[in-house]
Amino acid sequence: MGALIKKAINTYGTGIINAEVHVEGVQTALLSGEARLSDFYLGNPAGFTTPHALKAPSVYVDLDEASLVGNTIVIEKIELIRPEINYEKVKGTDNFNQLIKNINSSPGRQGKGETGSKEKGGKRLIIRDVIFRDAEVTLALSGRIGHRVSARIKDIHLKDIGEQEGGLPPSDAFKILLSALYSDITTPKTIIEDMSRKSGRELKDVSKTIKKLFSQ
Repeated sequence: MGALIKKAINTYGTGIINAEVHVEGVQTALLSGEARLSDFYLGNPAGFTTPHALKAPSVYVDLDEASLVGNTIVIEKIELIRPEINYEKVKGTDNFNQLIKNINSSPGRQGKGETGSKEKGGKRLIIRDVIFRDAEVTLALSGRIGHRVSARIKDIHLKDIGEQEGGLPPSDAFKILLSALYSDITTPKTIIEDMSRKSGRELKDVSKTIKKLFSQ
């Protein structure tokens, strides 16, 4: 099962997002659907210079093994542990916004709009629990030396992706995950609070710094 998971991530993931998606290793538990992914990597779209959009040294996955033989795969839990996120702004856009656009224009979604694809055939996904735990985000303005700030964000917890629909195409499920993460990392409040604790400066001063980054 480990080889199948690795192949699916390293090939299909790259195809739907038009950026490198890679996992170095997959360890599975005998007679269970549990797997541990090592060195998960989500690259940036073309035109961005930070080393990656997201990488995580460890990702825990719990699959319903019985669902693997059907059309809808049920993933009980995905937990990304200590992911490192680069949020990079370039010429009025950013890397995560571009990744989401890439999903919208991927094969099988073109012409389907924002309501989701209607792909015929192929596997569908239900993801019951997703956690981004102990994530650190770095905000960067491309080409601007010194315009970087890093901070921890609160854990992100999503539930029941694709449950109501009876399963979603992987591209739709991935878009929901990426959009939720994007929403959190573009909300300055938690980053402002973290930077204030680290630096000892007044919250007002830190707030001005962060808001300048988001407004450029």
